[in-house]
Amino acid sequence: MTQQTSRKAIVVFDIDGVVRDVSGSYRRAIADTVEYFTNTGYRPTPVDIDQLKSEGVWNNDWEASQELIYRYFETQEQTREQLQLDYNAIVAFFQSRYRGTDPNNLTGYICQEPLLLQPSYLEELSQAGIPWGFFSGATRVSANYVLEKRLGLQSPVLIAMEDAPGKPDPTGLFTTVRQLENGIEEKLAIVYVGDTVADMYTIEKARNLDSSRTWIGVGVLPPHVQETAARGDAYAETLLAAGAAIVLPNVQQLTPKQIDKLIS
Repeated sequence: MTQQTSRKAIVVFDIDGVVRDVSGSYRRAIADTVEYFTNTGYRPTPVDIDQLKSEGVWNNDWEASQELIYRYFETQEQTREQLQLDYNAIVAFFQSRYRGTDPNNLTGYICQEPLLLQPSYLEELSQAGIPWGFFSGATRVSANYVLEKRLGLQSPVLIAMEDAPGKPDPTGLFTTVRQLENGIEEKLAIVYVGDTVADMYTIEKARNLDSSRTWIGVGVLPPHVQETAARGDAYAETLLAAGAAIVLPNVQQLTPKQIDKLIS
């Protein structure tokens, strides 16, 4: 049965913290990497990582790791110029934890990520006539692993790290939308679903560059901030302050009916 939301909106999803729980994978790899390169001097807590990401420019976890390492050494009165960190070495170590050390198979933390949505939810959107796709800062290998192998999706529309500048640059969001429009004449509203400040800033920048359509940011609380109500509430406030129209505990609460309410 086609619902009233037909042909009113396109939904684009971030992946990490929205489609899969990365608190024990990407975030664990950040902590491992920082601990290793600070010679066990500092292991960032989940709150430390959230505080960095709340600045809105550290969507790339390799760069986030490097930044946390630099900031630690700055507290030890060492300058960035003195340190001259090897970014490629940071990336390689991070990947050895996240992807694993086998070049032909994924064996690292990525294999243990809980899913936060089911294929039936995406089917519900399709039945309501709502096109959907993905724009993520994850690598294409990592994104395809969860979308195709874990969720069983057949070649979904995906713009990954290699395909566009990092968020909050909205270039990748525009590209995703163009692929999903696929000949649709009318200017549909765009709903972008993410779990970070950078995701909300991406929507804001898209709106500033293209005022000819409606752009709506939907925040999702990643599982690691829902361990206490106070932390979840604080995180939700951060997303709302960054421009989210609404913040949900789980992406699957963004039903066709909820989408209709957002864009009406």
